[in-house]
Amino acid sequence: MRSDHNKYIDATPIIDADSKIIIDYAMSAIAGADQNPIAKAIKLYYAVRDAIWYDPYIPFYRPEHYRSSHVLKTGRAFCIGKAGLLCALGRACGIPARVGFADVRNHLATRQLLDYLGSDIFAFHGYTEFYLKGKWVKATPAFNKELCRKANVTPLEFNGRDDSIFQPYNKEKKLFMEYVNDHGSFADIPLDRILASWKALYGRERVRQWIDLLEKSGGKRNRKFENEDWVRD
Repeated sequence: MRSDHNKYIDATPIIDADSKIIIDYAMSAIAGADQNPIAKAIKLYYAVRDAIWYDPYIPFYRPEHYRSSHVLKTGRAFCIGKAGLLCALGRACGIPARVGFADVRNHLATRQLLDYLGSDIFAFHGYTEFYLKGKWVKATPAFNKELCRKANVTPLEFNGRDDSIFQPYNKEKKLFMEYVNDHGSFADIPLDRILASWKALYGRERVRQWIDLLEKSGGKRNRKFENEDWVRD
């Protein structure tokens, strides 16, 4: 009989943990970790946090946009793609992993991104959960260290034993991130549910406009998030 955790080891259509590029990258990232699952998970976390740049303006409306091998090849993703990639790398190393989602209120973002969304709620923010030492542990690889410097936020660390989730305050003790709604955990990225949530929150017309702009540009991003102006509550 299959363990309940087996479904968090298998590859899925989006979290393609069995693809060669994922396996090769995972094996390279865990070099020196021996057979210690926690040490492997830590190395994988930093390999995703800093090697894949956070970018909220990339295509988002098809499964292939989130496919882990695609994220690795492009080197850019927002939180969901990065969480899925980290999940795939964990599975490639034999570590049960799944993706979790929550709505967060961002008190510290760029003026351009807030205008783009029309809200300070980031719906279906994604993170990874590893099964380590008999428990599920959260890991949030969304923001690379260069981005954190711009936002004056300490980059999130991960020790494989404690949950690594967004800090409520930045270095200036000002509000940063507030978790407002938990959507639970999944074996694969629930794209239909995510898109439905975004349409409900941001408006169907706004989401349609995002898609139309990306379609017209051939999938190329029209904005450079790293050059935008940060605002604080």
